[in-house]
Amino acid sequence: MCISQLMLLQVFFLMVPEGVWLQPSSPSGAAPTPSDVGPASPGGTLQSSEGSETPWPVPGISTVGPTVVTPSAPENGTVDLFPALPVCVCDLTPGTCDINCCCDRDCYLLHPRTVFSFCLPGSVRSSSWMCVDNSLIFRSNSPFPSRVFMDSGGVRQFCVLVNNSRLNYFQKLQKINATNFQALATEFGGESFTSTFQTQSPPPFYRAGDPILTYFPKWSVISLLRQPAGVGAGGLCAESNPAGFLESKSTTCARFFKNLANSCTLDPALNAASYYNFTVLKVPRGMTDLQNTKFQVPVTLVSQAGSPLLSGNICQNVVSQVIYEIETNGTFGIQKVSVSFGQTNLTVEPDTSLQQHFLIRFRAFQQSTAASLTGPRSGNPGYIVGKPLLALTGDKSHSMTLLQSQGDGICSVKKHEVQFGVNAISGCKLRPKKVDCSHLQQEIYQTLHGKTSPEHVAIFGNADPAQKREWTRILSRNCSVSAMHCTSCCVIPVSLEIQVLWAYTGLQSNPQAHVSGARFLYQCQSIKDSQQVAEVALTTVVTFVDITQKPEPPRGQPRIDWKLPFDFFFPLKIAFSRGVDSQKGSASLILILSLLVLGVLKLETK
Repeated sequence: MCISQLMLLQVFFLMVPEGVWLQPSSPSGAAPTPSDVGPASPGGTLQSSEGSETPWPVPGISTVGPTVVTPSAPENGTVDLFPALPVCVCDLTPGTCDINCCCDRDCYLLHPRTVFSFCLPGSVRSSSWMCVDNSLIFRSNSPFPSRVFMDSGGVRQFCVLVNNSRLNYFQKLQKINATNFQALATEFGGESFTSTFQTQSPPPFYRAGDPILTYFPKWSVISLLRQPAGVGAGGLCAESNPAGFLESKSTTCARFFKNLANSCTLDPALNAASYYNFTVLKVPRGMTDLQNTKFQVPVTLVSQAGSPLLSGNICQNVVSQVIYEIETNGTFGIQKVSVSFGQTNLTVEPDTSLQQHFLIRFRAFQQSTAASLTGPRSGNPGYIVGKPLLALTGDKSHSMTLLQSQGDGICSVKKHEVQFGVNAISGCKLRPKKVDCSHLQQEIYQTLHGKTSPEHVAIFGNADPAQKREWTRILSRNCSVSAMHCTSCCVIPVSLEIQVLWAYTGLQSNPQAHVSGARFLYQCQSIKDSQQVAEVALTTVVTFVDITQKPEPPRGQPRIDWKLPFDFFFPLKIAFSRGVDSQKGSASLILILSLLVLGVLKLETK
């Protein structure tokens, strides 16, 4: 036992550097004093390091409230581990001590860390600490300052302050003169607002969705083609809404006038001339040469439209509808622009309102008018969910519609489009103009489905009105049957239900939706002939029923022939599969089974 202790003592002395002697430790196992962890002097005597300071975050150690194990008061001759910087970036209040600004000379603190809880970034030189577990260190011979810290987990860490001069020095500044100014600005700078605006050139042609440029020769002003749209709950007209290239759309908005007598002739929104007193640029690059008229297209007036005129208590020739027809030719841009108007008269009274409609249609240049009136497809060929359900009245194709109400619940002239595959219900109140039975029935029928009831519905979304085989007749049952049983009453329709049966057809990998049939069902109500009807509540409903019958999966699918590897039972499989030689193989099979049974019995007897 004594011999082993002597051998360990010899090894320990060999590990201790020259000039350093062991210090007796306290019996109670107290924490090391600052002299245990301070930097070593040339003579081997350890210097005491400042113990009341909190270090900067140490790699691998939590920075939340690290505590120093061996605190001690600052003494003369100690090494300042966190020296203040000559340029104090956090000294923002002249003549006042800024809290936690360790370089602020107004604080008059020789050791700011004894007062402040931490030092603001930039107020002390950056430091680099290298840390290991304190249990691995007995004595430090490092020439650099060292400390013992305790992390948030209670583990003592021995850290050495590394002299890393790169943390506190910047790159040498470059000299700037007229020769290298532009080169440095180009190398290190980003985009410039002024240079981008000056060098940017207009695109050579319009792209889908681009705003359409207009030019007012009278004032030499470039602007955009506007399509006012309704915003907010009241649908007020927003004049700044631009029209997008190749985007055919319709918008509706409302205007309110406090004094229509003054606005009648002064408001440009009511004057038709303000919608065509400009030219349209064929392509955007035309704005670089406004004097060249070959890049400009005048707006052609399809029909004459008078200017607004105040005649007594009536404001005449007020614009209520604007329709632009724009013909395009690919990248060659806009070739022709025409405009037509709808006008109305308004009575001058307080808080007068006007509802305006704006429609912009695009079509290919030199395309036939009949082709452009066909309208967009709802699929090609099969219907697309959400697209309008196409109906045919006479030779005209249009979208099937539902009732739409105004803000006060009264039936509006506008209608909701029936969207394929979307069940919907809508309603409104009708105030009939005439109360006799025949006129009342006629007015209600026209309100429910239009002036003329649709006769056919398109089977596919690309049905041609000229091809009758591409349309199916709508089955209808009105209230005339119910009226036969009532001689002294008037039977009126109060609800219209549009039932559409549809199914998928074609390949399962690319099915196409088509309409199999449709019918109108009216719900009727009887009233007395002498009864005065002020309002009638009407309802329209559309329901889509999918009647697709999916076919059975094809039979005779190929089966997978699994190839299993050789295994323990391979001899048995061979024995059973020999066919003619099964008699010969039966003896070997019996022998194998007997050996297996004997082996099992021997294991059980043991």
